[in-house]
Amino acid sequence: MQKKILVIEDEKSIQKVIRAFLEDAGYSVILAGDGEEGIEKFRRYNADLVLLDLMLPKLDGFAVCQILRRESQVPILMLTALDDDRSQMRGFDALADDYITKPFSMPLVLRRIQAVLRRTERGGQDDAAVIRYRDLILDADSFTVLLGGKNLDLTAREFEILKLLLENQGRVFTRDHLLNRIWGYDYFGDEKIVNTHIKNIRKKLGADYIETIRGVGYKIEKENQ
Repeated sequence: MQKKILVIEDEKSIQKVIRAFLEDAGYSVILAGDGEEGIEKFRRYNADLVLLDLMLPKLDGFAVCQILRRESQVPILMLTALDDDRSQMRGFDALADDYITKPFSMPLVLRRIQAVLRRTERGGQDDAAVIRYRDLILDADSFTVLLGGKNLDLTAREFEILKLLLENQGRVFTRDHLLNRIWGYDYFGDEKIVNTHIKNIRKKLGADYIETIRGVGYKIEKENQ
């Protein structure tokens, strides 16, 4: 059954990007432009997850979160430009499940939605989606990568590229495909940004796990080959 995500966000441009990305990922999206409308639509549609902006007209996100939490245990992910510790603590005090600061990567938002929904479906048990490859361990729920037991400091997009390649071992991804999957369909910058990110991943890994297919793209060989 298709999951319903309620997006409570007053900026139309952000609404549009989030809706397009989530619908492309197979979710049903409900939009609300202020706090009061968000509460009304949550009660009407019984969403499976809420993406909640903090700076909203009529009723701010903290108040909305508190009201929703009194009525439901629905997963709530806060979206905000407020990245200070105090604001984040207020969000968690209001019993939000996660806190994502703007500007954000939509692939990263999608992964956090998937992680929260997995935990919800498993009754709150945090059974992480772990990918093991040689001496690499990638944990999709905690967004960490270990190499020989040592934590690697990857950016959000570096993490998403590595995860995509590890999930699809043996498959070649073109630069255009990586741009669409990681940066989104509305990206119109230089496609060489993919090359730069691959170079940075290789440098941080300290080994060439990622193979370049000249004139085509990139892949990670299947481990059993």
